[in-house]
Amino acid sequence: MLSERAARAACGRIPKPRTAPQIPRLMARSEPNRYLQQNPPPVLRSGRTADQNRRACALYGRYAPGRGRCCPAGLAWFLQEVPALLAPLLLLLWTEQAGSGSGSGTGTLLLLCTFVLHYSYRSLIYSVLTRGRPVPLHIIVFSAVFCGLNGFLQGHHLLHCVHFQHTWMTGARLAAGWFLFLVGLSINVHSDHILRNLRKPGELVYRIPRGGMFEFVSGANFLGEILEWCGYAVAAGSLPAFAWAFFTVCSIGPRACHHHRDYQQRFEDYPPSRKALIPFLL
Repeated sequence: MLSERAARAACGRIPKPRTAPQIPRLMARSEPNRYLQQNPPPVLRSGRTADQNRRACALYGRYAPGRGRCCPAGLAWFLQEVPALLAPLLLLLWTEQAGSGSGSGTGTLLLLCTFVLHYSYRSLIYSVLTRGRPVPLHIIVFSAVFCGLNGFLQGHHLLHCVHFQHTWMTGARLAAGWFLFLVGLSINVHSDHILRNLRKPGELVYRIPRGGMFEFVSGANFLGEILEWCGYAVAAGSLPAFAWAFFTVCSIGPRACHHHRDYQQRFEDYPPSRKALIPFLL
């Protein structure tokens, strides 16, 4: 015999239980996720910032991924920089008369030596002394192709296209450009020396650089190289030289800002008065 409750259920007198609405539950579940997205913990926030820095910068040095095929730093810097040294030298050897058609062979050779001087240091000296991280192979290939093309462009323009006035050698533009280049080269070499001495052979740690222009900016080595090529552009006064200087600012200028941000995240005692690239300004 059925119970009274079962009989009522059979007759439909007892309504079927209703399930709780799902939308409020889903909203309740999504609220913590939404809160975490808008207010991530410090660990997640720093990791996300570091990931954004890596994606915004060229993936070598401290931003290099921990996977993939890489080349030791010294060999990598030699392979990617030496094309910019060889290209103008080969053009000079194949040119019957240096500066032919330019009106000033001395000026052509002077500017060519300026370009070669930087890449002699970068490919033959810096590559031997560096203690940096391994460089991904695709970065080496792209850099080598670009450096070779740029070396050919600068050398070909100086040897076959540019025309200097006879008063160029005694003008203020050459003096200002050479002074700026030499100041930038000095800052660049000295800053590389400071960074190199922060590590012992085999170390891959990061420490706060101090001394020289590092007392004013985080990217002292980048500032030095930018000054070099700006001085070269002022002395040459040509479109290829100014284009190369502009590209240098656009490529390593942002990298100096990323380095500055990375230093601030790594070290709580990082000097607050130190700027990224331009002393007292930026």
